[in-house]
Amino acid sequence: MTTQTSTRPLSGRVAVVTGASSGIGEASAEHLAGLGARVVVLARRADRLERLVARVGRNGGQALALALDVTDAAAVRAAAERVAVGFGGADLLFNNAGVMLPAPIEKLATGQWRHQIDLNITGLMNVIGAFTPQLVEAAEERGVADLINTSSIAAQNIFPNFAVYSATKAYVTHLSRHLRAELGAKKVRVSAIEPGIVGTELQGHVTDEGARAWLEGSKEAMEWLMPEDIAQSVGFLASLPPRVNLQQVTIMPTGQAG
Repeated sequence: MTTQTSTRPLSGRVAVVTGASSGIGEASAEHLAGLGARVVVLARRADRLERLVARVGRNGGQALALALDVTDAAAVRAAAERVAVGFGGADLLFNNAGVMLPAPIEKLATGQWRHQIDLNITGLMNVIGAFTPQLVEAAEERGVADLINTSSIAAQNIFPNFAVYSATKAYVTHLSRHLRAELGAKKVRVSAIEPGIVGTELQGHVTDEGARAWLEGSKEAMEWLMPEDIAQSVGFLASLPPRVNLQQVTIMPTGQAG
């Protein structure tokens, strides 16, 4: 295995990042590659992934793009097989794909409810199911592996009109704590990152006018986090000594009260 250095602490590791075509996933993939990991990027938009892979390569890193929808369990399993064959398996999984579609519950936006549940929960579980065996095997061989899930401060705090989204993220946080108890003894660290408001494409998907107005007001009132802020935290978690597992990390804009 490649010797780690202080500037490339993830040398020799293989990181899989979902939701990597934009925002937190894109920034995290670039940052992990900069720390020395070989990175496999997953998302639906192949063109965005290919541009990301090219940037990583120009900066001296190594990346592979696999275009897929994480709600397609068979496609995710096929991607895991590609990673196993091509890279010997993953030892770092950043489970980041997700969507946020707030709206008053009385609007009965059932299609948006289903979309959030399918992507934020079912897609998450498809990826965990496909890659956890690789993480366990890697941890047994190398002494550590990481499963990092993107949750949200909405998993903890109350935001009117965000009920379904918040519930999906509460699932992510609680699942992560249980998985840590289950996998920690096998040297697989499990962490949930709970960001406050991060400026990404996520806000652009919001269709409810009230929620859009609330988001615009918050942007005027404070400086939002940037995707790179979360990427730095992902790299930090994965670079800690194997004995250290930060199970739950809340990252807030300085000006966001709740």
